[in-house]
Amino acid sequence: MTTFLLAFGALFSIVNPMSGAFIFFGATRELEPRVRAQVSTWVGIYAFSIMSASLYVGAYVLGFFGVSIPVLRVAGGIVVAASGWRMLNQPDATEQRRSETPSPRSMDVSPSKLAFYPLTMPLTTGPGTISVAISLGANRPRGFHASTLEFFVETLAAVALLALLVYVFYRYSARLAGLMGATGTTIVVRLSAFLLFCIGIQVLWNGLAELLGTLPLGAAGAS
Repeated sequence: MTTFLLAFGALFSIVNPMSGAFIFFGATRELEPRVRAQVSTWVGIYAFSIMSASLYVGAYVLGFFGVSIPVLRVAGGIVVAASGWRMLNQPDATEQRRSETPSPRSMDVSPSKLAFYPLTMPLTTGPGTISVAISLGANRPRGFHASTLEFFVETLAAVALLALLVYVFYRYSARLAGLMGATGTTIVVRLSAFLLFCIGIQVLWNGLAELLGTLPLGAAGAS
């Protein structure tokens, strides 16, 4: 179970579905509960697909297009930070509707489309998750033997469990918000958005640090 615990712990620390549930609720609070449930199902499916693809073929895809992991982190960090900044500065629902009665609304867009961007990518499984999954997949045993099969089974179980947790927390995000109350939910959503912004900056900085480390010493000194 060593590989399972390593993969699950590394990915869980990045995805963090509990805090992500409040971000998800903040982005979907105007949707009908039925639509929100459908969206949460698709987010879980997409999260499982992205993590699995990153684990098993991510390194090959990046190599085919000539994209390095540091560049992925820089680009993804910008997207994550922009999403966190946008959520941090969006008007509060209670302030926006103080004089009117809010009512859930349906979306013309299908739940499967709504769930992918930005709820799954990059808010749930962003560049940090992808880079961690690619790093885990790059360390898999070479060849076809018992340890290779164990690696695939344990990592797939870790990804499936994490995707299930994402679905459960997102599916019942309204109940979590109800337990916190309107004020508590607003506070948690703002704090989560700020943490998301900080994570984006951190991912961006990690990518930049790796890229700057590849520069020749003369070029670095001249700059």
